[in-house]
Amino acid sequence: MRRKSHTPPSPLPQRHGVDPVRVRLPAAGTWGTVREHLVERLSGAGAGVVDGMFDAGRIVGADGRPVAADAPYVPGLFVWFHRDLPDEVPVPFPLEVVHRDEHIVVADKPHFLATTPRGSHVAETALARLRRELDLPALTAAHRLDRLTAGLVLFTVRPEERGAYQTLFRDRRVRKEYEAVAPYDPALPLPRTVRSRIVKERGVLTAREVPGEPNAVSRVELVEHRDRPGETGGLARYRLAPATGQTHQLRVHMATLGLPILGDPLYPEVTAPVPAGDFRRPLQLLARSLEFTDPVTGEEHRFRSGRVLAAWACHARWAAGTYDGPSDGQ
Repeated sequence: MRRKSHTPPSPLPQRHGVDPVRVRLPAAGTWGTVREHLVERLSGAGAGVVDGMFDAGRIVGADGRPVAADAPYVPGLFVWFHRDLPDEVPVPFPLEVVHRDEHIVVADKPHFLATTPRGSHVAETALARLRRELDLPALTAAHRLDRLTAGLVLFTVRPEERGAYQTLFRDRRVRKEYEAVAPYDPALPLPRTVRSRIVKERGVLTAREVPGEPNAVSRVELVEHRDRPGETGGLARYRLAPATGQTHQLRVHMATLGLPILGDPLYPEVTAPVPAGDFRRPLQLLARSLEFTDPVTGEEHRFRSGRVLAAWACHARWAAGTYDGPSDGQ
C-alpha cells in the first residue's frame, strides 16, 4: 500500500484572510536549486519578482526560516510564501451571515464578490472577508457561486469536517433553489426540465452545449410576469432548481430557452467587459435557498436569502444603474 505523504502545517500566518502559497518541489526534475524551479514555475511573475522574494526572506521552509536562493533542489521539499496582493476595488455591498454555529457558516453573498481567492480576486472575496470579520482563519468553502451570482454559500468552520459537507454537494443531497429575472415568453410552456450536455474548456469564458449524454439538468418554473410599459414583451421572475452543478448551467439553459438572464455578460453573447468598479446592472440571478441534512449533527437545515433582485423591484432603475432598494438590490 502506498503511504500517504504528510503535509507539514504552514509556518506563515494568513494575510488579510488569505492563505500563503504552498509549493511542493516535484519528485522529478533537472533543477539545481529551489530558485531555478520557482523561476520556471512562476514564470508569469518574472525572475526579478522571485529574486526579490528570496532577497526579502519571504520564501520559507517548514521551520519558518527563509530559504536561500541557492539552496539545493530537494524533491518533495515544501516552501511557502505570500504573493503580492493585486489592487482590488472593494465590492461595496454587505456580506450577510444568515447562520453560524460551531460547524458551519452560511453567508448571503452579494453580486460581484467572488467566493474564494482566484486570479485577480483575492482579499476581496467572501472567504477572505469572513475569515477577517468572524476571526475564523480555518474557515473554508464547501462549494462556490459564480462571482456575478448573489445568494447563499455554505462555509465550514473545522477543516476536518469540510469533506462531509462537500460530499453533500457531490452526491446531490443539497436542495438548491435559484431565482432569476429574464424576458417573458407567453408561447413557452412552463414548467419544464431542461437536459443537455455542457462543457466548459479552460481558458474559454463561456460554457457550451454539445451533443451527447446529458450532464446538466435544470427545472425552470414561471413564478410571475409583468409587462414593461412602453416596451415590447414583458419580464418574468423564474424559479430555477438545478439537479446538477455544471459551470454556468442555469445561465446556459435559460439562454437556450430564449430567456437570457438580465445582466448576463456572457449568454447568449459575450459583451465587452465593464471597467473595474462598475457595479451597475448586476446579473439577475440569486441562489435563493439551501436545504440539507447536516452530515455532522443530523439537523435539518433550510436557509433562505433575504436579497431582492433589482430588475424585478424596479426595472427602470436597475437598467439605469441607480437602484438602491433593499440590500441595494444586490
